[in-house]
Amino acid sequence: MLYHDDYVVVLNKPSGLLSVKGIGVDKIDCLAVRVASAIEGARIVHRLDMDTSGVIVMARDAETHKELSRQFQDREVQKTYIAVVGGAVEGESGLIDIPIRKDFDNPPRQCVDFKQGKSSQTNWRVIERQTDRTRLELKPTTGRSHQLRIHLREVGHPILGDDLYASEQLQQLAPRLLLHALELSFVHPANNEKRTITAACPF
Repeated sequence: MLYHDDYVVVLNKPSGLLSVKGIGVDKIDCLAVRVASAIEGARIVHRLDMDTSGVIVMARDAETHKELSRQFQDREVQKTYIAVVGGAVEGESGLIDIPIRKDFDNPPRQCVDFKQGKSSQTNWRVIERQTDRTRLELKPTTGRSHQLRIHLREVGHPILGDDLYASEQLQQLAPRLLLHALELSFVHPANNEKRTITAACPF
């Protein structure tokens, strides 16, 4: 747990744990169930992919949940991620603006669709360069499912360890998906103060 009070709970979700329950007995264990069993009334506001680690906020009552959900929907929440991608990224920073939607033929994958896809934008900045990989800071302005993973694949630099969008070679270069939700900033529903919560990157 990174932070908690009478209204919100902010946690550092580990890689490999679902945010919410999936379909099937093997997908019952998840962050939402674990936290709700320990903190009465706690409910999920947003999600991280199972293999993504990092900051996730939950509400402790219906009013807080409603307001935090509105902030996410209206794109008032600032999110910062760290990713390690394959290859040498050209340039030092930029914007990826590629629309995506569900890939109905290959669930749970998403796909690029310039006609029917939802508008999706990701700002990126190079943090560190190595021979075969690049560490990036990512600041998405939209929150589409698998957005960061698809955007980076589309520009030719899939995230290392990505079992959905990277080649087998890039998957084997990391023991997990190298994507981490580093920081989350939101306005606290109880006092209107801006809160910024950080979870140290584990890779």
